[in-house]
Amino acid sequence: MKDLTPSRDSLDPIEIASRDEISDLQLKRMRWTLDHAYKNVGFYKSKFDAIGIHPSDLKSLSDIAKFPFTEKKDLRDNYPFDLFAVPQNQISRIHASSGTTGKPTVVGYTKGDIDRWAELVARSMRASGTKPGDTVHVAYGYGLFTGGLGAHYGAEKLGCTIVPISGGMTQRQVTLIEDFKATTIMVTPSYMLSILDEYKTQGRDPRESCLEVGIFGAEPWTNAMRKEVENSFDMHAVDIYGLSEVMGPGVANECVETKDGLHIWEDHFYPEIIDLKSNKPKIDGEIGELVFTTLTKEGMPIIRYRTRDLTRLLPGTARSMRRMEKVTGRSDDMIILRGVNIFPTQIEEQLLTVETLSPHFQIEIIKDQRMDKMLVHTECVVGKETEEERSMSSRRLKEKIKGSVGVTVDVIVHKTDGVPRSQGKAVRVIDRREN
Repeated sequence: MKDLTPSRDSLDPIEIASRDEISDLQLKRMRWTLDHAYKNVGFYKSKFDAIGIHPSDLKSLSDIAKFPFTEKKDLRDNYPFDLFAVPQNQISRIHASSGTTGKPTVVGYTKGDIDRWAELVARSMRASGTKPGDTVHVAYGYGLFTGGLGAHYGAEKLGCTIVPISGGMTQRQVTLIEDFKATTIMVTPSYMLSILDEYKTQGRDPRESCLEVGIFGAEPWTNAMRKEVENSFDMHAVDIYGLSEVMGPGVANECVETKDGLHIWEDHFYPEIIDLKSNKPKIDGEIGELVFTTLTKEGMPIIRYRTRDLTRLLPGTARSMRRMEKVTGRSDDMIILRGVNIFPTQIEEQLLTVETLSPHFQIEIIKDQRMDKMLVHTECVVGKETEEERSMSSRRLKEKIKGSVGVTVDVIVHKTDGVPRSQGKAVRVIDRREN
């Protein structure tokens, strides 16, 4: 792989500023955000007043812990526009979640918000090793989902050539990557595996492609998957983090030179880690739930948003800003099986150590009489499709999961292409216990 470390003089000065400079800027911007939300969003005024807190009570960054949390339910309860802090005619764009589990969560952006978002995605792409003039293949979904347009505007801001293909049509994805000579691809990690499968189906060697950087986000993925993709394509695979409620992609990003966690762009977002039981802040280095307060959003400021993502905060390395460890899972995706906490990433990690199995998988939870039971559906690689080989692969994965995770599961090895593919976020867990 090429050395794609960006030059020091190409960085924004704040990326390498002192911690004191970063903290001073955060405090100034946090005061503005709290005041902006209190004066212009009835929801926040009511919540602050109910517990007797006022924006002027923020004297230091740690005082943010005195303010109430915002949760996804609050966005749905205020559907569609009651959390906007500016008049409707100042909102330049609206994004929303799919709403598959209830009302969509709606977010609004002013023109200034859109410009800052583009700048942060451009910063993230530069940290990933992408350069002005590179061709960027955007395979995130466009539309109400923030991935496609977020990546698009960031690549445009960086000065790249954009191929806005969106998701789906995997055969065409590979054809255009090859014909247009893309050097960067932005896509969910699970769909990148589908693209890798298509390379093999077409008889192409992925290591011969022009791809140098893959920027993967929208779902948790492991370092084992990073190794799988990097070895297959001879390219760098880096993690980008974001969520629509806070902004979209570009809240944090790995640096290509270190790949040791995602640097949070702390000049625009203030992170906390809280304990899942007490909801109290935890010190840096301890694992808990990630919480964000936006510092510069005009259209829809968010105060202490509970992301449900589990990680920990670490000191800066390639940049001065603190890092978040790769997300290990979500508190609402955690499976509790016979008293053991399990995350899909733990299954993925073990799956990728069995060379006779493909990296595609899906977890099914069922009731077996009175007991919960986990079924892990995966598939064999081409050439390992006999009943004997599939049975052997099943036993190996079952033993590895038992040894590392501590639970007994049933592993069902399907024939090649037997596990459903995702063109966006992967559906990793199907819970049938209530059916």
